[in-house]
Amino acid sequence: MSKSLRFFLLLTVNFSVIPTSEMHPRRSAQEVLLCDLCETVPLQSHCKPCHINLCINCVGKHISDSSKDHNVVPFIKHIQPTPNYPKCRKHADKHCELHCEECNIPVCSTCISSGKHKGHDISDILEKLSANTESLQKDLEELEKRIYPRYQKMASNVQTEKAELETKYGKLTTDADEQGELLHREITAIVNQRKSAIAEMKTKHLDALNKNTDEITQKMAELKQIMSDLKSILKSNDVSLTSTYKSRNSQFRTLPPKVRVIVPSLSAQKINKDQLNEMFGSLPPLSINTEHGDTMKSAEAVSSPPVKPLLDEPRVTATIDTGYRYRNSVSCLSEDQVWTCGENKTMKLLNLQSKLLTSIQTKSGGLPTDIAVTRDGDLVYTDYRDNTINLIKNKQIQTVITLQGWRPGGVCCTADNDLLVTMDSDDFTQSKVVRYSGSTEKQSIQFDDQGRPLYSSVLNDKYLSENKNLDICVADNEARAVVVVNQSGKLRFRYTGHPSNTEQSFNPYGITTDSQSHILTADYRNHRIHILDQDGQFLRYIHCHLHLPWGLCVDIRDNLFVAECNFAKVKKIQYL
Repeated sequence: MSKSLRFFLLLTVNFSVIPTSEMHPRRSAQEVLLCDLCETVPLQSHCKPCHINLCINCVGKHISDSSKDHNVVPFIKHIQPTPNYPKCRKHADKHCELHCEECNIPVCSTCISSGKHKGHDISDILEKLSANTESLQKDLEELEKRIYPRYQKMASNVQTEKAELETKYGKLTTDADEQGELLHREITAIVNQRKSAIAEMKTKHLDALNKNTDEITQKMAELKQIMSDLKSILKSNDVSLTSTYKSRNSQFRTLPPKVRVIVPSLSAQKINKDQLNEMFGSLPPLSINTEHGDTMKSAEAVSSPPVKPLLDEPRVTATIDTGYRYRNSVSCLSEDQVWTCGENKTMKLLNLQSKLLTSIQTKSGGLPTDIAVTRDGDLVYTDYRDNTINLIKNKQIQTVITLQGWRPGGVCCTADNDLLVTMDSDDFTQSKVVRYSGSTEKQSIQFDDQGRPLYSSVLNDKYLSENKNLDICVADNEARAVVVVNQSGKLRFRYTGHPSNTEQSFNPYGITTDSQSHILTADYRNHRIHILDQDGQFLRYIHCHLHLPWGLCVDIRDNLFVAECNFAKVKKIQYL
């Protein structure tokens, strides 16, 4: 029976019939509870903030101390069934009903009175229990609703890829058979050799996928156990367990690496009896690529990617002719395909050889303000003419958001597949950054802690990017600054250029970030790119004979694509 419940029973069963003259001052056969101050009269009240029991005579004396706020209630109302209070480590006969915030440990009333926690903030342990329980509940909810389902989806995708692997390798084997039939007996040995090589590559591919499956399955098992443990802790209502609980969610927010297999094709030539082995067609080396797992949004830090040092001399590896005359923006679809937009209503998907793969015209007929590619590979564009944010899926334009009183500017897609959009008010007096999940506004970032505007209000081009540490980086051309806030919208720093900018002042336009959390911004008038670390410290420039660089993006291999404004070119640059 808990202490509080026993107190309640003592007060309600024969409490008034026991003469105080026949009782020991502090105990009796019925354990009548006495006032903590006078220690002679049965208690009737309880002061919650002071955690002290009082008789009716001592209530007035107690509350006369005006240095504290008192809340005296009938003792019976104070009695409630309580959680399993931990026993005090210092005083074995006491239970800890309080919590020392500075020492972060449960304490009993004797601990407090001993003076060891003098000056420390003391709280009710029930409040601490409530806070810890809420934290556990949030962890469990994130594991159940966000993290574990992503692992399930990954596991399902790997199984699908294994099934497709069987089909593709089956076709590859059939191709080898057909080529072998044309060459008859002379080619039999080569056919068997190629089929053996195919089977070996297939085995290695399957081994790689099975290993990936085992890793994901192991993580899922760990997640299940953690979720089960959290449920047990929450159900037990045990303060000791909740106080010592340490969250492991951050370990699982970065998903395991995803293995991608590339099935080779069989290249064949016309039959030449003297060169059968060469003409049959060779298989390229086995290729198994592993992509870094997606990172789900969280306030906690995630594991760092492999370090890629900056090259001393960045180099241009490809140049794409876009066909535009000026104002060129760019967004990567893959390592060799980029979406571009310029001075007209047409958005173009081009490869590294400048070949036009797809073109889409804006719904309004006006030029797109900015473009971005979502994590699903769809194109998003903002339209300043009709105040819309649009999604292009399967070549069909869907207007996701229509703004009232605001005009959209720069747009980017976040790690959590949200959209971040810069926008100006219709009267050009205000600017802000808004986060959308689908068509729902989740966050608006406009002022700093002192209520001052974060961004310039004059109509100008503002581009933005989300960094790997979840900072939001905005290139504010009018302010001549890169403005960086954290995930909550709190200002971290402003970068206004390097002292070496002597010819022209810092003139930022396009901005992007890479796997190292570098911030790269186009310095338009100075014909170069600034590379900063995640804390705004200047690292170096990229020149590469750039002329009026405007739009920027980085692909999954950290290749930089720079769209030049007047030359209608997009340059692919290796800088890491």
